[in-house]
Amino acid sequence: MKTKSYPLQFEPILKERIWGGEKLKTILNKPIVSKITGESWELSTVEGDVSIVANGELKGKSLMELIDEMPNEILGTEVYKRFGKQFPLLFKYLDAREDLSIQVHPNDKLAKERHNSFGKTEMWYVTQADPDARIIVGFKNDSSKEEYLQHLNDKNLVSILDTVKAKPGDVFFLETGTVHAIGAGLVVAEIQQTSDITYRLYDFDRKDAQGNTRELHVDLALDAINYNKVDTQKKYETKTNTSNIVVDCPYFTTNFLPLENKVSISKSGESFTVYMCIEGAFEIEFDGFKEVYEKGDTVLIPAEINAFILNGKASILEIYIS
Repeated sequence: MKTKSYPLQFEPILKERIWGGEKLKTILNKPIVSKITGESWELSTVEGDVSIVANGELKGKSLMELIDEMPNEILGTEVYKRFGKQFPLLFKYLDAREDLSIQVHPNDKLAKERHNSFGKTEMWYVTQADPDARIIVGFKNDSSKEEYLQHLNDKNLVSILDTVKAKPGDVFFLETGTVHAIGAGLVVAEIQQTSDITYRLYDFDRKDAQGNTRELHVDLALDAINYNKVDTQKKYETKTNTSNIVVDCPYFTTNFLPLENKVSISKSGESFTVYMCIEGAFEIEFDGFKEVYEKGDTVLIPAEINAFILNGKASILEIYIS
């Protein structure tokens, strides 16, 4: 008899990074043991980093196993039709104690040709920001390959890039081709296509503990970059107990849900839903199931669960594929 699905939590996959810190523990309660933990992968099917269920009867099973056994029930009828048995999104929290490298991600076409991968359209929700923390997002003005290369070679690439001060609640949507970097002093929730393809353009000449610089991908990046100025910051409403649209793109829809008490949710069965708890705490009630989620928690609602209740006081990101 097939196991009945329920809201699923997964073991965080923790990543040390040269730019990482300790805020994933102090702010988001992640079980880090390193002082340079930069990422917590909350929900992933990237090869070598597949999420493992942490709660309930299915504890210990991988997300890929569940999708293989119950593709329509987990992914949803439309998601399965479109992506097959692939989980199309990757969910993370990032802690930037130092600036991340300046980088860019290829689009679907380039990523498929070069890496047999999805491209990497992504969004960031700023969960915490130190005073004057900033994000690099695209060029200040329309640029060109020639101008970009000249400034890169002269080590003053930052001078032609757009730098934006960031505060908690800010959302940045980065289409593929957008040159970007998360600045020091920021913790962000990241929602992206399932891809680990990054072209690193400049890393501020820093070295790791062994004295090595990190690999750059200057040549690969040339055809991936969008040299035009882009508008990346998203404004959105914050009506309580309502799913306020923040980003609606071909790859995912993200809503901001400020929960004040009890809300009944209905879903169609076409897509899974993911909730990321940004602030506060809330409970999911479903057919006898009841579990509490706190700041930093991420939960996957399988597509076959089409009616449930959220109850609590929390700021929540709600993500699905439409």
